[in-house]
Amino acid sequence: MTEEFEETNPQVTNLANVDVESVQAELVRMHQSSAGAVTAEDVELTMSASAQVHAETFKAHESAVALAQAETISVQQSVVGAARAESLSLNGVAGLVSAGSVEMGNAYAGVLAAQEVRGERIESLILLSRKVEGNVTTVMDTRGALIAGLVGGLFAGIMFLLGRMLFGKK
Repeated sequence: MTEEFEETNPQVTNLANVDVESVQAELVRMHQSSAGAVTAEDVELTMSASAQVHAETFKAHESAVALAQAETISVQQSVVGAARAESLSLNGVAGLVSAGSVEMGNAYAGVLAAQEVRGERIESLILLSRKVEGNVTTVMDTRGALIAGLVGGLFAGIMFLLGRMLFGKK
């Protein structure tokens, strides 16, 4: 990260069975702990929870995270509310995913937007991707999302015009 960050923060922070508001270090390892915000080069969570994680590399195993932002994210048997990464490996549940490349194992995602998606079984409500490799189960793909947006916009426009015609000033 920055020189100032390295000078003012410890190199390694190991947390076990604690609850902290925030933690900053080069490497943060959490085991059965919770944190409001974690900022580090590398973050490893095991059976832990965090509201926010900002890192270069983030790994979660049997953990819960509300928001994760990192270059590389690996989620194993965990839950992530929202994740933003260049490369993401998902084996768990994610609400919103925005990434360059996504590798999915046994995973579910609410909204998945990525350049590339690969996996054994890809399950999502909405999938937006240029390239997809694997067995896909989705409620709405890229084409469906575009059509739904156009139809929804057209319907809203018609309702707005009808409302103005019926209830507008004379």
